[in-house]
Amino acid sequence: MEEKLWKDHCVLLNKDEENELEIFGYKTQGCQKALCIAGYILSCGALLLLFYWKPEWYVWANCIRCSLEEADVVLLRTTDEFQRYTWKKVTWIDLSTVALPAGSDSDDPLVADKDSVINRAVVKPQLKVRCIQVQKIRYIWDFSVKEFKKVGSLEDSNTCHSIHHKFGAGLTREEQKIRQLVCGPNAIEVEIRPIWKLLLKEILNPFYVFQAFTLTLWLSQGYIEYSVAIIVLSIISVGLTVYDLRQQSTKLHNLVEEHNKVQVTVCTKSEGCKELQSCYLVPGDMFLLDGKNLSLPCDAVLIDGSCIVNEGMLTGESIPVTKTPLPLAESSMPWKTHSMEDYRRHVLFCGTEVIQTKPTGRGPARAVVLQTGFNTAKGDLVRSILYPKPVNFKLYRDAFKFIVGLSVIGVFGLIYTVCVFVSHKKPVADVVAMALLLLTVAVPPAIPAALTTGTVYAQRRLKKKKIFCISPQRINICGQINLVCFDKTGTLTEDGLDLWGIIPSEGSRFQKIHKFPSSTPLPWGPVCGAMVSCHSLVVLDKKIRGDPLDLKMFEGTHWELDDSSMAQDGAGVLDTCIVRPGPKASSAPVEGIAILHQFPFSSGLQRMSVVSQKIGEEHYDLYMKGAPEIVSSFCRQETVPANFLEELKMYTSQGFRVIALAHKVLNLGKDVAVSNLESLVMENRLKQETKPVLQELAAARIRSVMVTGDNLQTAVTVARNAGMIHMGSKVILIEANEPEGSAPASVAWQLAEDSKANTAAHHELYANTEEKITLEGETCNYHFAMNGKSYQVIVKHFYNLLPKIPVNATVFARMSPGQKSSLVEEFQKLNYYVGMCGDGANDCGVCR
Repeated sequence: MEEKLWKDHCVLLNKDEENELEIFGYKTQGCQKALCIAGYILSCGALLLLFYWKPEWYVWANCIRCSLEEADVVLLRTTDEFQRYTWKKVTWIDLSTVALPAGSDSDDPLVADKDSVINRAVVKPQLKVRCIQVQKIRYIWDFSVKEFKKVGSLEDSNTCHSIHHKFGAGLTREEQKIRQLVCGPNAIEVEIRPIWKLLLKEILNPFYVFQAFTLTLWLSQGYIEYSVAIIVLSIISVGLTVYDLRQQSTKLHNLVEEHNKVQVTVCTKSEGCKELQSCYLVPGDMFLLDGKNLSLPCDAVLIDGSCIVNEGMLTGESIPVTKTPLPLAESSMPWKTHSMEDYRRHVLFCGTEVIQTKPTGRGPARAVVLQTGFNTAKGDLVRSILYPKPVNFKLYRDAFKFIVGLSVIGVFGLIYTVCVFVSHKKPVADVVAMALLLLTVAVPPAIPAALTTGTVYAQRRLKKKKIFCISPQRINICGQINLVCFDKTGTLTEDGLDLWGIIPSEGSRFQKIHKFPSSTPLPWGPVCGAMVSCHSLVVLDKKIRGDPLDLKMFEGTHWELDDSSMAQDGAGVLDTCIVRPGPKASSAPVEGIAILHQFPFSSGLQRMSVVSQKIGEEHYDLYMKGAPEIVSSFCRQETVPANFLEELKMYTSQGFRVIALAHKVLNLGKDVAVSNLESLVMENRLKQETKPVLQELAAARIRSVMVTGDNLQTAVTVARNAGMIHMGSKVILIEANEPEGSAPASVAWQLAEDSKANTAAHHELYANTEEKITLEGETCNYHFAMNGKSYQVIVKHFYNLLPKIPVNATVFARMSPGQKSSLVEEFQKLNYYVGMCGDGANDCGVCR
């Protein structure tokens, strides 16, 4: 009955998010609380210690169950396999101290954004808000839906148009104050915990409490030397642990402290623009990016101008990223949905650094605050350090079973001792002492000290090799890893790419290859125009910086980048990037090319585009660059060479990286169909250490898998060259297709060697039939290889194949960041202990 009541009243906090929690309401009862206090005194604190270990028992003993609306205490339970409990007090935020605008009615919404949860959470006329704080995030009670809702963020339901018009001119001073009270300060504060608190938390661990009881008993029975030795070992162990925790706490505090002291120029509707300390920023504030370097103190969406950001703090890559303003679109869709997965190109993330801004004719670049404090990207990163995800490895489960087994043996020893001593009519004191001795000796009291000392020692050894661990208890699991997923470009292969050659096309036929290095410069034409303009390079400190691929491609043309130029546009002055032919470049009939608008590269779309204009000419050019399969789909089919796929397969099977380029003269007002497909062939060599590392892993019986965003054939070739796939092994390419019309979803596979000759027949699997993977006449070792599209179809339509395919799959190509994370989870379901080795933004989600 109690369980049914729980299910009926269960509400989810952070619904559909990774840290989803079940939340239950309780009301404190005075008589129950008085009984508990009496229990603390009578048990000499033992009951209080039990409640410390079991917080749910504390709530059940002191409170009665009630609705969340009436609750003054809430009990939180994780929805994962651990089902851990915590409890929080419900507090009130008093907004009556804020002076409301003159003439405002008590029924008027408190903040201008009518969709804001703040308006639905205020109790009138008292002007109070109920709230709880869970893992540094504040939640307020929404009376309309009877749930606690997260604050500190702008609502995701806002459209592009509403963000521009609701917040583009800034907030009023009164609304700022209300949001500051409700959302809290924009600060990522990491408390440096006092040593006494750290010490108390460590020694209240059940193991140490049991150890203290055991050693007290042993000392009373005269076991002096052994007990003292364990006491000394335990003191050293606890001391080292507390010291390390204190050091980590101090370092993390110092690391994030600067975030809270940034000066920003904030604009309000009533008071204009003024300097403000970043801790006073609230969601909805509009601030200026006035050209100086700025470490962003919040997550913000760019609404005017553009800027270049170093996102190395988030991704580990120092490649500058161009941010573009949120479009002023009339769409009724939420702004993130409108921009799809490219919404990140409009967002400035907390902790990243703005290194260059490009204003418009309307003034400096402007941004609206999206999220503050621990709701931001940097705050989320710090929270993942403060509250690491619990692990449930077999090692821990076996260790627990081992200790339970020892305890059972101790209980049998206790019963046996009592029986024997009672039968011999020994004194009661002797019976109790000997029974407890046998109980305590079964579980070695040195276990916690030994485990802690080993972990601390391992952490110090790793630190000497510049390997840092944010969750030391996971060090014990490192030896369990039996599979490592590797990214390709920049991880297994060199960071830089060498420009091998260009294959231009004309009249739907490929022309003669222009190889690099060459004694003759690249001749002027659509290929040259694409290479000099279709990139995201910038000039910083008089040096060209950007993606290594873009940089290598641009250097091959011998053109020069002039980022300080200004181009005249019909609407006024527009800050653009202009490229001009250099002294070593081939002669061109143009003075230069102005890059007017850039659509940065997206790993989801696998392409980028730019709109450019030749100086002195009126028409515009569109250039596109990206994965050959994607770019060719945008081209008019009559301009795509008939042997395009054969040429692509020939180069990728040799391990080359192929980039497609396309060009179109824009005819404004008409649909864009790109023409003139060209191929850019890049050479990406293996790192010197790649083979030895993979061989060392193989010798340790640790499996290696490649998970990359590159072409499938290229990935297979690199896997062969690196030794992931032995030369005598066969590779089976898997291709899965979505249902089309009456045809069901299908999976086809063929040998990679046969696919080159195009002679092997396809074997297919259809939905709603018995799936069996067989190779007729094939008895030697084989490896599966597939791309992200096929992986997605298999997950959706052939999920029961997943336990079979990943076990033998070695290459996963054209994988999006989300698919990489999904794949690792599938490996973990197969009881693999997975390590991930990557260097790019695509790998961050997996590594976390």
